[in-house]
Amino acid sequence: MSRHHTLAEKQEILRLHEDGASMVELMTRFHVSDYYLYILFGRYKKYGIDGLENYKKTVISLELKLQIIKEYEEDCLPLWQLCVKYDVSHSSICRWIQQYKSGGYEELYRHKQRGRPIKNMGRPKKKEPQTELEKLQAENLRLRAENALLKKAKVLMEEKRAKTKDSGL
Repeated sequence: MSRHHTLAEKQEILRLHEDGASMVELMTRFHVSDYYLYILFGRYKKYGIDGLENYKKTVISLELKLQIIKEYEEDCLPLWQLCVKYDVSHSSICRWIQQYKSGGYEELYRHKQRGRPIKNMGRPKKKEPQTELEKLQAENLRLRAENALLKKAKVLMEEKRAKTKDSGL
């Protein structure tokens, strides 16, 4: 359903419809399209008052998308009936149909995830050296780093000893 209409407005649309207001009157008064009204009436008939709430975000499988497209193209079901039957928004079905028509199954399959990509937190995995030479080079690098660390530690320990001698402790 539209985000622009409150639950009270949707209930008013239904009440006026039940009182005999025509589709044209409702479309003009509430600035909505006919398919919006068909979906509203269909969801109300199927779910009652709960059907007037906005769509809940659900992940639709590729198989279900293809089923919906098949029913639209081969069985000639109107979009509003598919929206009500599968509880999917009109814009989503239109987008899937357009993707399918432009690139077939592959285009529909290439569904891009929305939002910011997930950052890879933590350290990158280390690659294992492939050859004996690479293994030796990696060990040599590790030993050099260890040697440099030990030299630094030795210098720091000597400085600490010198300070303690000077202070007389």
